[in-house]
Amino acid sequence: MPPTLESLLECPPGLLDMTFDQLRTLLVVHETGSALRAARVLGREQSSVQKQLDTLNRNSQMLCGEVLTVRQGRGKDYLFTPTGETTVELARTTFGKWLESIHWSRRRLGRMLTVGTTEFTLPIVSRAWDRVSEEFRQREVEFKVAHVRTKDLWSRLETRQVDLICGSIVSTPEGDLRLEEYEVVEYARGQALLLTNLPEGELPDTPVQTSRLGRVPLVVPPAGLVADLLATWYGTNFRERLNVVADIDDVHYGLSLLRSGFVRGCMIVTGSIGRGMAAQEDPDAVPLRTIGLHDDLEPKAELMTGAFVRRADLERYDAGHPLNRLWDAVREDVRTYTPLA
Repeated sequence: MPPTLESLLECPPGLLDMTFDQLRTLLVVHETGSALRAARVLGREQSSVQKQLDTLNRNSQMLCGEVLTVRQGRGKDYLFTPTGETTVELARTTFGKWLESIHWSRRRLGRMLTVGTTEFTLPIVSRAWDRVSEEFRQREVEFKVAHVRTKDLWSRLETRQVDLICGSIVSTPEGDLRLEEYEVVEYARGQALLLTNLPEGELPDTPVQTSRLGRVPLVVPPAGLVADLLATWYGTNFRERLNVVADIDDVHYGLSLLRSGFVRGCMIVTGSIGRGMAAQEDPDAVPLRTIGLHDDLEPKAELMTGAFVRRADLERYDAGHPLNRLWDAVREDVRTYTPLA
């Protein structure tokens, strides 16, 4: 319930004297556990942090009848009272709303732009940035690039944490309903490959049918592009239907496992990664080779790499807004891009 004018005029002085800087210090102390560690994070003297805590405790005692923090002795973290924990949550929410509002206003006014990209689609953003960088510098546009893992691509878009994102998704012939509200610039589309360290006598070079993947040992991540692909073919419980010999957190660890020979099996990868790894020559590593996949399951699934932006955002801003200018640069770039996947 929003405060009335009368309640605003009757605010106690202790509340009015509380500052965002003090509340930020309280949050950092809550995260780090002590005034000393908070001071290091904030780049301040410990005495400065302690002075702010003392002020907050004094005001809280006067306003609520209870301090926010209690010192427990040398080497021990601060104890936060129930009032302190409540204040921390209120401060965290307050900061979150203020920062979100500020970022939204800066985006609306064309002062800030945040682009998300996976490691493998960073060149898309880099090339587009080269086309608009000088213009953005002259207009003093704050341009940020956020590393996004494939498994987080949709959540980052839907929660508006980024304005534009580049990455790869699983695409089916029927189309993805999630794309209905987005504009898409497609860079590459194709079938995945199997990357393996198994000898040809054990796994021939002939394409493997997707319906027979259960017969090969697989190195599989818990989420992301490959997990989405397997879920499309085998359902969300695909692990129970496949021969998973290793779980990995990211593609680099999986590649290291295969090249070390510690695990004998196959990884599902994009064409560019598969061909690139198979072409590497390292006398100290187990040789890798690629094998095609023949999709004989329904629905048919492909890997699509591209750039995505909310259509409503493009329509909300004029043609000169940084988001529209960057999107134009992405579309111009795709016209001269040579597919690698």
